[in-house]
Amino acid sequence: MKRIHLFEFEDLAWFPNWIRQCMTQYIKALHRSTDTASVILPLVERGLGAARNNQVIDLCSGAGGPMVDVVQRLNGSTEKELVHLTLTDLYPNLKAAESLERDPFKNIRYSRQPIDAANVSEEMVGMRTMICSLHHMRPEVVKEILTDTASKKQPFLAMELSDNSAPLWLWWLAIPVGFLLSLFLTLRVRPLSATQLIFTYCLPIVPLFLAWDGAVSNARTYTKQDLEYLISQIDSQAYSWEIGTVKNARLPGKMSYLLGLPVKSTASS
Repeated sequence: MKRIHLFEFEDLAWFPNWIRQCMTQYIKALHRSTDTASVILPLVERGLGAARNNQVIDLCSGAGGPMVDVVQRLNGSTEKELVHLTLTDLYPNLKAAESLERDPFKNIRYSRQPIDAANVSEEMVGMRTMICSLHHMRPEVVKEILTDTASKKQPFLAMELSDNSAPLWLWWLAIPVGFLLSLFLTLRVRPLSATQLIFTYCLPIVPLFLAWDGAVSNARTYTKQDLEYLISQIDSQAYSWEIGTVKNARLPGKMSYLLGLPVKSTASS
């Protein structure tokens, strides 16, 4: 495999949760600034077309990422039954959960219980999404996630900000760029807390962690060949996989995706 499984601070169990929350709040602002929701939306529509219900289970949600915007756009542009979104994470962002609980639209909720993407409960039925998070998983864990999803015939979408097609050395140039970008985009974080401001501009430890994790995320992203290899090891005759890339006009390079659809549901829709 081309990908390299280096560590990200955000994944470490001992990593202070208040810093992790600052980082995921920033990532949410990054998604909104680059409008990744518009790229994800057509793929989610395809997945829901093959789903047995109107539920979306977002795994590794952080502060919510772009999936809240995706579902709100889906519900704002259709007369069909509302799409319901459940956000989950191994380290739930309680601030994001509290914010959603105050939202008058009750079709979106954040599970306060830790949810492991490789061990989703039987009760959580619906299309599964992993936005900029599949790269956090080692190959053996990705295989478990994909095998479980296919065996339960749930639609699946994983999306990454890059396709890892650039030379590995180039990703390290992203560290200073990521640091400077965080100083600019942090002002777009909503809600913008005093903690986020202090530890971004007065004592810039959050930008340092963001810069490292951002560069490493690219090096960890599964390439098309990596995904093809993993899928080849999965017995999923009643399931189809699609690996592709899409262009986001606000980002360099291409975004990669893995879309899984139950064949029977697709054929009958």
